[in-house]
Amino acid sequence: MKKVTIVVPCHNESVALPAFYREVDEVTAELKEYEFELLFVDDGSTDDTLADLKKMIEEDKRIRYITFSRNFGKEAAMLAGLEHATGDYVAVMDADLQDPPKLLPKMLKYLESGDYDSVATRRSTRQGEPALRSFFAKMFYKLINKMSKVEMVDGARDYRLMTRQVVDAIVECQEYNRYSKGLWSFVGFRTKWISYENVERVAGKTNWSFWQLFAYAIEGIVAFTTLPLTLSALFGILFCLVAFVLIIVIVVKTLLFGDPVSGWPSLVCIIMFVSGVQLFFLGIIGEYLAKAYLETKKRPKYIIREMTESKDVKK
Repeated sequence: MKKVTIVVPCHNESVALPAFYREVDEVTAELKEYEFELLFVDDGSTDDTLADLKKMIEEDKRIRYITFSRNFGKEAAMLAGLEHATGDYVAVMDADLQDPPKLLPKMLKYLESGDYDSVATRRSTRQGEPALRSFFAKMFYKLINKMSKVEMVDGARDYRLMTRQVVDAIVECQEYNRYSKGLWSFVGFRTKWISYENVERVAGKTNWSFWQLFAYAIEGIVAFTTLPLTLSALFGILFCLVAFVLIIVIVVKTLLFGDPVSGWPSLVCIIMFVSGVQLFFLGIIGEYLAKAYLETKKRPKYIIREMTESKDVKK
């Protein structure tokens, strides 16, 4: 009998956990040919998430949990779940039911066919999402797919089911600054995509603000393309050429018509524009330097405060 581990990152999901567990329990009860493990990763929650998980363990021995010493972010929670998962197949699923558990039987069938190594999901619509967020999300995917050699699927969710081989490949990617949507594309393997209409949260509010999503998008761009650095160099060359031409024009104009003293407002505007461009590209370079700086520190990606042990952790 094959074992399936469902990794569930949680941050202040106390109100959503009961509904999530009920639905997952209903789905897994019909899949009697598989053994299931529910691995919840408590990402430094400040509500009753951990207390609720401990109560759930008393009723269902399939449940395990990992709790962090503080909030390290969803990427760290997913990594911890993948590193401690013991299943032959491993799924990543959000606790807010925006990742429908009812898709799990179909995902298992695709893996069992042997034609695929992972089954991933994507939203076919963004209904219920703020229009501004949807617009910027679409623009991000268009931008990064033009800049990066690794394809990012628009609307892709973290909800996916993977074989042990794919999980091991992801775990081997040990960079500190993680962008899982890119890492899954980077490791490759045969992936089946399943589309579904957007589902709103069953309870609670999202932990992702617009600016957090914006920073996450920057993380993805910096992690999977160096094109912004190339562009900064090209813009530098372009401005040098423009400046050289303007110097020649000014010298010739001065020799022919004298030395004009007017035009200082336009000169100030040009200086401010060029200075703004320089600061913008210095910021881009700074982002790459900051990521390299964090990587060289070799700090742990997460710190576990408490966890339930398993006797058959896959290595």
